Amino acid sequence: MSPRTPDAAPRAGLRERKKVRTRQAIRAAAYRLFAEHGYDATPVDRIAAEADVSPSTVFRYFPTKEDIVLTDEYDDAMADMLRLRPAGEPPLVSVRMVMHESLSGILGDPGQRAEMVQREELVRDVPAIRARAHESMSATGRLLGGIIADRTGRPADALEVRVFTAAVFAVLHEATMFWVEKAREEDLLTLIDRSLRILNRGLDI
Repeated sequence: MSPRTPDAAPRAGLRERKKVRTRQAIRAAAYRLFAEHGYDATPVDRIAAEADVSPSTVFRYFPTKEDIVLTDEYDDAMADMLRLRPAGEPPLVSVRMVMHESLSGILGDPGQRAEMVQREELVRDVPAIRARAHESMSATGRLLGGIIADRTGRPADALEVRVFTAAVFAVLHEATMFWVEKAREEDLLTLIDRSLRILNRGLDI
């Protein structure tokens, strides 16, 4: 391993920021074209041209066209937030606080909020994205489930961890779909809180 130069860390940070900007540019170009022409009628090479990158660059960042819609920078940030929650905090409370911390900025920014709505509409309306979303959610569930397992002293593949993680993701998905389809004038975080309370107390409603 070569010695680390004093400016190695700043260069690494610059590279990562450039990657994030490229991902965001590709995603923004795709959303513009999807809104104008529809998802199925928008090929990857057209997205690449709109984002001023090559098709191979698109696939380097997003292995499939569906991943352009489903991949973002939030999973790792949410995982870090969850790790930083107080050790004795109930897992459902930790999830609620992480959702507030991660979504408040997105919902407060008109551009990001509009992109989130468009993304959820695409998940709802495009079968290929829905199918890929299930795979993506499973990967995120394993990431967050591992953290929940560490915090509760259980194995990552414990039934309790798997059921809890699956239930939480189902709740978040349904709350978001309800918001997009029926209640966009309401606060999504309020709907998420309401949904997590339902999960916490069961179906005695």
